[in-house]
Amino acid sequence: MTAEGVASAATASDAALVRAVREENARIVAALTRSFGSFDVAEEAVAVAVEEALREWRSRGVPRNPGGWLMTAARRNALDIVRTSRRRRDVLARVAVPQQSSTTPDEVDERLPLLFGCCHPSLSPEAQLALTLRAVVGLTTEQIARATVEAPATVGQRISRAKRKIGVAGVPMVIPEGRERRHRLDIVLTVISVMYDSAHLRAGADAVADRDLAEDALWLASALCRSSAADAEAHGLLSLLCFHRAREGARSRNGELVPLPAQDRSLWDRRLLQAGHDALRHAAELRTPGRWQLHAAIAACHADAPHYAATDWEQIIVLYELLTRRDPSPIVRLNRAVALAEVGRAQEALAELDALQGRLDRHHLWHAVRADVLRRLGRDAEADSALEHGRQLTRNRAERRLFATRLQEVRATNGPAPR
Repeated sequence: MTAEGVASAATASDAALVRAVREENARIVAALTRSFGSFDVAEEAVAVAVEEALREWRSRGVPRNPGGWLMTAARRNALDIVRTSRRRRDVLARVAVPQQSSTTPDEVDERLPLLFGCCHPSLSPEAQLALTLRAVVGLTTEQIARATVEAPATVGQRISRAKRKIGVAGVPMVIPEGRERRHRLDIVLTVISVMYDSAHLRAGADAVADRDLAEDALWLASALCRSSAADAEAHGLLSLLCFHRAREGARSRNGELVPLPAQDRSLWDRRLLQAGHDALRHAAELRTPGRWQLHAAIAACHADAPHYAATDWEQIIVLYELLTRRDPSPIVRLNRAVALAEVGRAQEALAELDALQGRLDRHHLWHAVRADVLRRLGRDAEADSALEHGRQLTRNRAERRLFATRLQEVRATNGPAPR
């Protein structure tokens, strides 16, 4: 085989491995955690299996059943790990009989028990989120840090402590029932939302989203709704993701971001918009209001506007007022500031943004929104500085180019900001 052929085969096998890990990682981790009683052992075993697959699939080709190959390799690795452990006798006594793997829909549902297991109440909400994003979604520490607006070192330590705590407590990877399920549901929904957001604006990429990761998030939201039709907030999240996903075809063009005001709304997916409305209507019928339904109602206001100028910003502000009572998070308050500026309350919006500085000044979107508000107030030199800070903070190429374009617009009128 020529050098070009070898390189092409390696690229194909690597792509197959990426798909297999995305589809199978959570299921295998959940199965091994149940079998071996150790989350750490399961995660380490899968990581080693992926390294083995990277080498072997390149040289021998992709196996017929990639998921089964990874499961077999990971189980073998887990056995090797526990055999060298001081606790090997206790652990080996719990080892289940190996099972063949496939990628049927029922087995993919293993991600739901793993989701709920990682959201055990013995962990702090921050640890639950970080651990689930690592174990279920497969995000790196850097990706989780960007998604949660925290330092990577903080996230890494949080994940390590969470894994140790799960091991000591012997947390089962199962879907709880009744009150316990309701108690854990909100963090599970938060994880799925962050998972969807992480599919967009990836570091080093252009404006094209990771379609598989976005679809996985949508699937998990749907699976939660199917597992319990009475969870109003699950239907609220499903509605929100449907509205967001419906706009996917219009949010980028030739690798460049298209901001919401400039999007061609004829490209929005009408089937998904209808699915969003249906899910929101079902949630409302359950008469259990919550923050995800409010998020979805705000998205519905955007979806219903025939064009940007027709957006019902006053209604959106009312919904944000209700939302901040349930979810006063920095991102919610940031989005509320956007709505305030749109109805001519720019000074109030700036005060809200300044109050968030200590929590969001490492987040590029805070600088972007602040620059827009400053321009509305005629403070272009400060807007220039805010845009430059935001451009330096984002690692997505399309966002950096969008920041650069807006900087050019400001400087074309006023010249560069003084340094």
